Amino acid sequence: MSQVQTIETDERSVSQAVIDAVAAVEDTPPTELTPPLYDVVDPEALDKVFAGKASLGKVVFNYNSYEVSVDADGHVAVKDHSG
Repeated sequence: MSQVQTIETDERSVSQAVIDAVAAVEDTPPTELTPPLYDVVDPEALDKVFAGKASLGKVVFNYNSYEVSVDADGHVAVKDHSG
């Protein structure tokens, strides 16, 4: 079954919002995600892309069996593509 988790970045960094969303889908503490996010994408670069409120665009990448999309408006979506 495909599961989707969508959260807003709020006051969190984009990279932390991604970690929190994937952890929620996996039902695991964020500190126990494997591999760590930095093995898949550069968290600092991801944060810099969306640092300004005037940012436009979207970043999509795969993390484990998930498609993660980050929108400039602060939405992070995680779609589970496993079985």
